[in-house]
Amino acid sequence: MTPVVLIAEELAPAALDVLAHDFDVRHVDGTDRPALLSALAEADAVIVRSATQIDAEAIAAAPRLKVVARAGVGLDNVEVAAATARGVMVVNAPTSNIVSAAEQAVALVLAVARNTASASAALKAGEWKRSKYTGVEIQGKTVGVVGLGRIGVLFAQRMAAFGTRLIAYDPYVQPARAAQLGVRLVGLEELLRESDFISIHLPKTPETVGLIGEKELTLVKPEVRIVNAARGGLVDEQALADAIAEGRVAGAGIDVYAKEPCTASPLFAFDNVVATPHLGASTAEAQDKAGLAVAKSVKLALQGEFVPDAVNVQAGGVVAEDVRPLLPLAEKLGKVFTAVAGGIAASVTVEVRGEIIANDVSVLKLAATKGLFTSVVEEQVTYVNAPLLAADRGVTVELTTHPETTEHSNLVTVHGALPDGRTVRVSGTVVHSGNRDAIKLTEVDGFDLELGAEGILLFFRYADRPGVVGTVGSILGEAGVNIAAMQVARREAGGEALMTITVDSAVGADLLGSAAGSIGAVAASAADLREEV
Repeated sequence: MTPVVLIAEELAPAALDVLAHDFDVRHVDGTDRPALLSALAEADAVIVRSATQIDAEAIAAAPRLKVVARAGVGLDNVEVAAATARGVMVVNAPTSNIVSAAEQAVALVLAVARNTASASAALKAGEWKRSKYTGVEIQGKTVGVVGLGRIGVLFAQRMAAFGTRLIAYDPYVQPARAAQLGVRLVGLEELLRESDFISIHLPKTPETVGLIGEKELTLVKPEVRIVNAARGGLVDEQALADAIAEGRVAGAGIDVYAKEPCTASPLFAFDNVVATPHLGASTAEAQDKAGLAVAKSVKLALQGEFVPDAVNVQAGGVVAEDVRPLLPLAEKLGKVFTAVAGGIAASVTVEVRGEIIANDVSVLKLAATKGLFTSVVEEQVTYVNAPLLAADRGVTVELTTHPETTEHSNLVTVHGALPDGRTVRVSGTVVHSGNRDAIKLTEVDGFDLELGAEGILLFFRYADRPGVVGTVGSILGEAGVNIAAMQVARREAGGEALMTITVDSAVGADLLGSAAGSIGAVAASAADLREEV
């Protein structure tokens, strides 16, 4: 039987051509819920954009469904957890809009520098007031890039053409890589003090929400202009409005908002604010790229081949059955490495031990690389773009294999050296328990462990002494954070110790820092190891 691909929203003709020769391509209005559920009954794949909801009900209505494809970057309208539970692969187009997003940021810089929007509105209203809308040149100015990921790099490259001085804040980029791009890495406070224009290109995480707030806006030049075309909430909108009203910020270009759709914001009151309704990906080219990318992924998935940009990686791809349980392990070890290290190493080695190496385990290097960057870059991290993210940051990732292991039948280790000379090493294994595979940490930075890696992990390094465990438990308890599991490891009595705690809910940086300060911890970090859903 020819597989059925259901197109629930408009797709580029080039994307349809990819599918037309091998599959039965059918169309339905994804916003017509009864029609969608009926059509899904015979679908092997469904392709949507943003208007169609593929939730648990829709997935349950599609017994033959193998892949859900979102022709775009986000996955807000796809219930990934429900798809994963059914073994349905979910794919999107993570790099389809990066050029469009970078160009939108450049457009906002230009518009706010020259008062383009307000001058246009005034002229259309019958006012000819040239002197009122005098702007500033960009040439010779200092442009601060907050987040030097792929979009940040594209933005920086385009701004370099204007003859600007480029500085950037990104703790996960190597200085040598930034130098190659003609960008000087600085701390956030230095960037705020020096920049004439600031453009933000970060992912939205608990650590980055409100990154530019009231305190940070006291550090900037009064002539600074701030652009956010990344994620809403990275800039405190009220604090920015107050700074503009008080003359502490000269203007802003805003494309994203803390709550969307947004039709009312304190920023809308100012002529020197250019506000657009989240247009970063709204170009014909970005939409076409997204459709073509997911069509190719759907074709690979339905042909039983490895799909590099699958979001829920356990669900598909041509990977040996014995290797598949190690995919989430390798990815989670990458996340733990980044959390414990507090940054990205210049080089990382993924080491695989045991009989498992009789199979092709190269995909584990990709999984670990994906984990290294998942929490620190703006874009969706997948198998296809993880190596590019590493290359963009000057990070080399190697794979080594060894047939022998210790007490574990399989063991995966991620280790690397940081720019300050420190080395970090994390290891884990997969244990078959009943009908499921359990992922366990066996080593973190030289400390032996035997702890499940589900949930959110907190790590504290401190000098071994009485009362530390109780203090941390009390602080978390008072904050309403429930501890699911905990293990303490030490090198010797009274020596360096590591406390690893699994908790049921996210822990903010303030609480983590408070706990660390209360026990005199050398370092504290958190790794969110929940599935990316």
